[in-house]
Amino acid sequence: MPTLMVSVSGIRGLVGDGLDPQTIVKYTSAYADFVRTGSVVVGRDSRISGEMVRQIVCGTLLAKGLDVIDIGICPTPTVQYTVKTQKANGGIAISASHNPNEWNALKLLNSTGQFMTPDEHLLLKSTLDSPPLYKSWDRLGKYLFFEEGLCIHKNDVLRLPFIDVEAIRKRKFRVLADCVNGAGYMIIPELLRDFGCDVIELDCEDSGIFPRLPEPLPENLTATMEAVKRNNADLGVVVDPDVDRLVLITNTGEPFIEENTITQVVKFILSKTKGEVVVNLSTTRAVEDVAAMYNCKVHRSPVGEANVVKKMKEVRAVIGGEGSGGVIFPELHYGRDALVGIALTLQHLLEFGGTSQQLKESLPQYVPCKKKIGLKNIDPDTIIYKLTELYKNENINIEDGLRIDFPDHWAHIRKSNTEPILRILVEARTSEEAAAYSERYLETIRKISGNS
Repeated sequence: MPTLMVSVSGIRGLVGDGLDPQTIVKYTSAYADFVRTGSVVVGRDSRISGEMVRQIVCGTLLAKGLDVIDIGICPTPTVQYTVKTQKANGGIAISASHNPNEWNALKLLNSTGQFMTPDEHLLLKSTLDSPPLYKSWDRLGKYLFFEEGLCIHKNDVLRLPFIDVEAIRKRKFRVLADCVNGAGYMIIPELLRDFGCDVIELDCEDSGIFPRLPEPLPENLTATMEAVKRNNADLGVVVDPDVDRLVLITNTGEPFIEENTITQVVKFILSKTKGEVVVNLSTTRAVEDVAAMYNCKVHRSPVGEANVVKKMKEVRAVIGGEGSGGVIFPELHYGRDALVGIALTLQHLLEFGGTSQQLKESLPQYVPCKKKIGLKNIDPDTIIYKLTELYKNENINIEDGLRIDFPDHWAHIRKSNTEPILRILVEARTSEEAAAYSERYLETIRKISGNS
């Protein structure tokens, strides 16, 4: 199984080359043994392989005696929220997030609707190699298609604290929605229209084929940025295929910068209620700057939604998220949720009173530079160990790879949880400085790995 990647959040791989029916049955069966009894919510994104995976997952759960609540094509956060609202015993979101068409994945949730903890993951792994035991014909689980899941999620977003739906409707924002033909193709335009927005749809179809690389990075969004400007939109909203990440485009057709999604949301929430904030180690330093304005503290966790949520619960944070565009607002649920991010952004923009470009310019200004190196013939753990030794006298954090903080920039170098790569993220005050520092770290990595 050369492409199969196993992590605390589940499994991910190329369909037909790692993620095959036998593997899906094996992990779903082990997950069913972990859940043991009750019901499991199942939802998927729109990719072509999703229906195949869904049928195998649902059939396996039923064969194990678990009831299935199938909510169809929907965002991953909708699966999470439905576990909570329906008091299910677990959930499986079938989505490979920002990976291209050929990938798929099982994201495994516990009874709280959150990703499994490391201890829960170990418990699941302990049953993987046990012979699967299935129920007799009279003890099979029951299947329910629950089409209300999407509507419940959307309507509860409209009722969030601090959101004045009628005031937003009166503003009549003109918004371009780019859903990359993913799970948000229907729910995102609907949500925006419920907010009274004039919506321009881009790649909001149910074809199951992503028309571009689905990760919402600026280099993949050139057509989107041009469309925002061409249509005189007040804002562009871009989601990834499973709708947990939110990326914004300003009215000038420029990237709002994905790290600024969480920055502006933190600013908005702290202006309403003071409290602790949690972001991961790869998230912009601007969050600390904003929190300082309200005398609030920022805590950092390793990358990954489960890690952020764990820390949020520990410190009782009022808001959290990740710099990749993930917003976690515990008033609704503990999960990255682009629907929540859209609602908070529209309210913030309304109260700000200026354009989305002006809102961006009002935030602390940093520029990120992201690089990655394929792991072929490179041992990432050895590289990170050597880098840690090299920078041991600096301000470092080694909870997740290596983060190094300097007054004029910071860098986070870590092994990806979802792809076979080493990620290098550098943030500085200017793009030139960020690029120069990134190249410096890349050159250092090449030297210590013997690939210079």
